[in-house]
Amino acid sequence: MREVLPELMSWWEAGEEVGVGTVVATFRSAPRPPGASMLVGPDGTAVGSVSGGCVEGAVYDLAQSVVESGEPVLERYGVSDDDAFAVGLTCGGILDVYVEKVSRTTFPELAEVRDHLEAGRPVAVATVIDHPDAAWVGRRVLIRPDAEASASLGSARADDAVRDDALGLLAAGNSGVLTYGPDGERRGEGMRVFVWAFAPKPRMLVFGAIDFAAAVARVGAFLGYHVTVCDARPVFATATRFPEADEVVVDWPHRYLRAEQQAGRIDGRTVITVLTHDPKFDVPLLEVALRLPEVAYVGAMGSRRTHDDRLERLRDAGVTEAELDRLHSPIGLDLGARTPEETAVSIAAEIIAGRWGGSGEPLARTEGRIHR
Repeated sequence: MREVLPELMSWWEAGEEVGVGTVVATFRSAPRPPGASMLVGPDGTAVGSVSGGCVEGAVYDLAQSVVESGEPVLERYGVSDDDAFAVGLTCGGILDVYVEKVSRTTFPELAEVRDHLEAGRPVAVATVIDHPDAAWVGRRVLIRPDAEASASLGSARADDAVRDDALGLLAAGNSGVLTYGPDGERRGEGMRVFVWAFAPKPRMLVFGAIDFAAAVARVGAFLGYHVTVCDARPVFATATRFPEADEVVVDWPHRYLRAEQQAGRIDGRTVITVLTHDPKFDVPLLEVALRLPEVAYVGAMGSRRTHDDRLERLRDAGVTEAELDRLHSPIGLDLGARTPEETAVSIAAEIIAGRWGGSGEPLARTEGRIHR
């Protein structure tokens, strides 16, 4: 929903009714992840996508019907080959799409969700999308780590179970479907709850205010990261040189990273790129980075000779082999990159492959599912 929220809020604030289709679950080679949304506005405008173009027409028609009837619908696309081709889902994937009418009446908490997102506060929206009792379907609650749920789904047992599990999804930054018994029994079936997890953007920390850093910051921002560029040299670490970065920090890299970790601003989604290839910066910084309990990626730029020298310096500093195994160096995938922009793409490709378990091989040379 995040990518279509501005348009949705505009209609919501005007008192309009909007059809909203959201991917709640995917199977096999589905093109969009859970949480991807498509809007059908009061003027018939379509905003967003649930399938990259495959089933938008079918969802568009269903959304108009749902707005008229007021009854939410959970629809599966791609169950069989015939169904897949009928709606255009020829990639072989399966999508569960929850379609609902959104207005001030049906979703009064939407402005609060917007406010939390703008303030960078984590918030989850839990919605009952399937239940034996139709009266439960469409009920939703807002869940935050530091506050009670905004309402009740229907029973204290269900509220407690969903809150606990939704906080787990929120901490990981993942959206998905939770399954329970009709009253929230953990071992039962019948009730399905979709959790939109709106965590703050994951962080990309770029150390080294060089021309490659500007390109990495640009690609990082494009991928949805909150990008910080850090360098100890104030003449190079300026906002003018890094307009795509969310913040530019003048500090010794290792000191800054340690302070961010102690402040709780480093998590399992954080990616760290070390681009200085200067031992006086790299070694103390990597000592800290490689010992962080949870980060998604630590990569360091440099030639193979620089890498070998760096490893020896890190070993001399007491970094263990297990810690060194976490280091991606030389940084990036082998794309034959030359320019800063090409190098930034190779770094981003390695980060993406690590996040989703990709091999980095050309898809034409691989077999099996494209989307793991």
